[in-house]
This record gives sequence, structure tokens and C-alpha cells, in this order.
Amino acid sequence: MAKRPVPQYDFRAFGAAIKAARTGRKESRKKVCDEMYISPRYLANIENKGQHPSLQIFFELMLRYNISVDQFLLEQPTGKNTQRRQLDALLDDMSDTGIRIVTATAREIAEVEGEEK
Repeated sequence: MAKRPVPQYDFRAFGAAIKAARTGRKESRKKVCDEMYISPRYLANIENKGQHPSLQIFFELMLRYNISVDQFLLEQPTGKNTQRRQLDALLDDMSDTGIRIVTATAREIAEVEGEEK
């Protein structure tokens, strides 16, 4: 039986997001690979060439870096995008004082942006 022709999904955007998140956290490729039990070349190929990761590695990277798969797999993303998920993760680790500062800052931004419209 012939294999059904299916276009391969291009994982380059996902790889670029993983690389940006990893470098943003100042994590070395070696550190990540040691913790995930994968080879540095495998991660480099995912990040730089869009190599298709295994489903398990895909989910581990997505969860590790709070990457929203919606923006990569859906034409019209639903839910939170990657930046909102990463902000949520930062907020989860913040003290009450930090939350108050961020809230005040967000209110000020919303007010300024409302005036610009």
C-alpha cells in the first residue's frame, strides 16, 4: 500500500521559540540536554533546523518554557499565547509586593493605551 502524501509540518518557528526561551533563561544547551536526557545535537537540530521532535520531547519543551502550541498548530490560536504563558509563570513565582507593582504598572499601561485610542 502506498503511503498517503501528507505535507510535513514545519517546526522551525517552534524551534526558534524554544531557542529564544532557553537563551532568555540563560540556560545552556548542555544543561537542558543533561536534564532532559537528550543529545545536544538533537536539541540544536530542533532549534536551528526545525527537526521534528518526538511527541514526548515536544511536550517537555513546551512545558519547560511555557510555550503555547496553539500559536504554532492552530490557524486561529485559542487561549493564551506564549508571551502570556511565560508572564503567568513569572507571576506565579512573585511575592505579593511584586504582584502589586506589576498590577499598578499594568493599570498605568492600560490607561495610557486607552488615551491613545
